[in-house]
Amino acid sequence: MSKLKIIVGSTRPNRASDTVTPWVMDRAQAHEAFDVELLDLRDWPLPMFQEHLGTIGDRADPTYSDPIVRAWNYKIEEADAFLFITPEYNHSIPAVLKNAIDSVFIKPGMRNKPMTTVAYSGGTAAGVRAIEHLVHIAVEMEMAPLRSTVIIPNLATAFVDDRPLDPLTDAALQIALDDLAWWSKALERARAEGELVPGKTRFIRARMAQTQG
Repeated sequence: MSKLKIIVGSTRPNRASDTVTPWVMDRAQAHEAFDVELLDLRDWPLPMFQEHLGTIGDRADPTYSDPIVRAWNYKIEEADAFLFITPEYNHSIPAVLKNAIDSVFIKPGMRNKPMTTVAYSGGTAAGVRAIEHLVHIAVEMEMAPLRSTVIIPNLATAFVDDRPLDPLTDAALQIALDDLAWWSKALERARAEGELVPGKTRFIRARMAQTQG
């Protein structure tokens, strides 16, 4: 089975993700394609934007600035696929979620792996702008963001008995999980056959060769 990491991107004391996460976990664990693990950023108090080339130590086995950053990188590396649960803060994702992604450094733990998002908000925007920003970040991390996502507007009235009132919300999550399973298997095979050196690295090499020439 594909190893799916579900990442909860809010750490606020009164976060609304506690309404959404149990439902997502229930549906994901019921999906036969996945071995599911919840990564709640409350349990991962990563230092804010602290990693740089001077903190990594041995590039083959980085130490980073703090043991928790090292553990986070190895935990992310285990994954075959990602599902992010995020609110929308000021038209974007929470800073702690951006920092958690930025902390995946040197080790390409997110590269060539699919991702989708369950986003929510208290209004009608339903987290769509958070998804748009997260997709841009995912592309830079060389993840494979999927078209199928889940958006939940008006969260305060969207759930009853731990389930969404709108059956199409449940259908959207099932579709996203099915797509994630397909892409996860496809990209697992591709990675097993051999991965390209990152394009950024190849470009740097080309630039250096041009300078030396």
